Amino acid sequence: MKRYAPQDLRNLALISHSGAGKTSLAEALLFNSGAIDRLGRTDEGTATLDHDPEEIRRKLSISTAMTPVEWDARKLNVLDTPGYFDFVGEVLASLRVVESVVVVIDAVAGVEVGTELVWRYADDRGLPRLVVINKLDRENASFHKALDSLRNCFEATFLPLGLPVGEAESFRGVIDVIGERALIQTGRDAAGKGYREEAVPEGDRQSVATAREALAEAAAEADDELLSRYLDGERLTADEIRAGLRAAVLARRAVPVIPCSGLRNVGVQFLAQAIVELMPSPVDAGAVEGQEPRKGEVVKRQASEEAPFSALVFKTMADPYVGRLTLFRVYSGTIKSDSQVYNSRRGRTERIGQVFVIRGKQQEPVPALGPGDLGAVAKLQETTTGDTLCDEANPIAFAPLTFPEPVYTVAVEPKAKGDEEKISSGLTRLAEEDPTFQLRKESVTGQLLISGMGEMHVDIVTERLKRKFGVEVTLSRPRVPYRETIRGVVKVEGKHKKQTGGRGQYGHVWLELEPTAPDIEFEFQEKIFGGAVPRQYIPAVEKGIREAMQEGVLAGYPVVNFRATLYDGSYHTVDSSEMAFKIAASMAFKKGVQQANPVLLEPVMKVEVMVPEQFMGDIMGDLNRRRGKILGMEQLGSAQVIRAYVPLAEMFDYAIDLRSITQGRGTYRMEASHYEEVPVALAQQIMEQARKAKED
Repeated sequence: MKRYAPQDLRNLALISHSGAGKTSLAEALLFNSGAIDRLGRTDEGTATLDHDPEEIRRKLSISTAMTPVEWDARKLNVLDTPGYFDFVGEVLASLRVVESVVVVIDAVAGVEVGTELVWRYADDRGLPRLVVINKLDRENASFHKALDSLRNCFEATFLPLGLPVGEAESFRGVIDVIGERALIQTGRDAAGKGYREEAVPEGDRQSVATAREALAEAAAEADDELLSRYLDGERLTADEIRAGLRAAVLARRAVPVIPCSGLRNVGVQFLAQAIVELMPSPVDAGAVEGQEPRKGEVVKRQASEEAPFSALVFKTMADPYVGRLTLFRVYSGTIKSDSQVYNSRRGRTERIGQVFVIRGKQQEPVPALGPGDLGAVAKLQETTTGDTLCDEANPIAFAPLTFPEPVYTVAVEPKAKGDEEKISSGLTRLAEEDPTFQLRKESVTGQLLISGMGEMHVDIVTERLKRKFGVEVTLSRPRVPYRETIRGVVKVEGKHKKQTGGRGQYGHVWLELEPTAPDIEFEFQEKIFGGAVPRQYIPAVEKGIREAMQEGVLAGYPVVNFRATLYDGSYHTVDSSEMAFKIAASMAFKKGVQQANPVLLEPVMKVEVMVPEQFMGDIMGDLNRRRGKILGMEQLGSAQVIRAYVPLAEMFDYAIDLRSITQGRGTYRMEASHYEEVPVALAQQIMEQARKAKED
């Protein structure tokens, strides 16, 4: 593949609701450019970009696939992102390294929930966009209804760049509104053209004239000279409209709309040309800011070969043949095969082997990649997603990628004994590839927990664990890390006395146990007078209490928020030992906790739920059902944010339920807040379950 100047590059992400046809569209772009010989299909498992075994089995994209498309002496770096919400991290990482997005709409369904979400993500990044109304070959497809749904949902100026020739079964071409010609699909020819030009059908001429006038007006508003001529009644040429419209798109004042069928390859060549003519290049996007890691100063990098090398790693993936692949976007300078780069985040030098261009699962070796381009390199030792690679003499650190926190957690157990280490190692490797997947060991319950963005996300991770590392696991609901504490003050004696023929054991202590503030987990004091307990045995008393407090008297959970004071005791000059005093302290502690009105505590989470206003009542009712305490709510754009305290025990399935209640429009995040006393009836159930588990 030849080297392209930054002004000849177009980096774009295909984003949409799941099932709108992004992969079929990318497949058709590849086919028309001559990169592949036949159109693959997602539903048949033959798509170039959906190559993962899980993608083939489920017939949907679960990770971003990258492919270059060469068109009209330009290179389009297309990122085909997943539409299913569980894989939102892939979408956010992709949007970080592109200059524009192509939003794909299903011509039957119109704007869907996922469309609203990805539109918001593009807004957050300030990205110019183009809309494709896809699947116009389907029964009940309607270009105009889909266009109306866009106008009803989003505050943007949507301008048809093309109009369909026929719909559903009769959809066979696109009317080029600016060029005032019909492009009837005939298949791909040697030049990738694949259509014949005809006159605009008689019945469409008025709608074409109206659409062209709207495009001319938007173009004129983006250019003072064009505006003056337009207001004087002059007819703008096709080239003038395209130039003005490009400026309007780059300024995000206009969104072109194109009719398409990726599956039937109708209108896709027209789309490719529109991307080349209207979408921004890395040069149009301007300099990117970063930080000089040593001095902390803000520095900029232009998309220029003369600038020092800099690149951002946006994805890490495991390849069965070459090992770990690191995908990056070059912002400035050039990266060459067989060279060295500096990882400014890690402060380490990495050796670059062969540089690749990625097309689905295929890697094409290239000698170098210049500014603005996307590529990959294998087997970097320490570099992970979000790291900056740069020239060590001119270091820069770009802001790391930000991902949403995982919201769905399950416990993992091996199906076969002895697989624990393989499971932990495999899951750690998978977490390195996917920043929205987390792995941790819960210290209180001892369970290994994995967290993802939803049920499907976690399911796919465990399937990959089985396929790549050969270990199977069972998933279960996590146990809640309850705690125990005391509400009363007691004075209690502990005496350990044992005579076994030789040297005996003797330890004797008096402890006072009392509750403390919630922020004090445990406090030990000693108020010994007259040497009742020798100084050398006092640390053993504390150690005995610390060990005993790990298992409480109610349900076996750690005891917290108390103070233990050693105030008296006795010893034997021969039989006393550290072990004897440790046992005596443990006995006193257990007896004292039982007498000090012990209670069970549960973790309470601070939860923020963001939902459209029409779901407010349902969400608040659901939070109350989960024993939540509503703290307040506030308006944030068109959404409402509800804040509440909710017990963790009620939140394990919330990601699934929230999606169901809000039709996928709601999002939430939560963080640990504090512990509260468990209601008596519920505490009895928990203690009964703990008793049965101990018996089993």
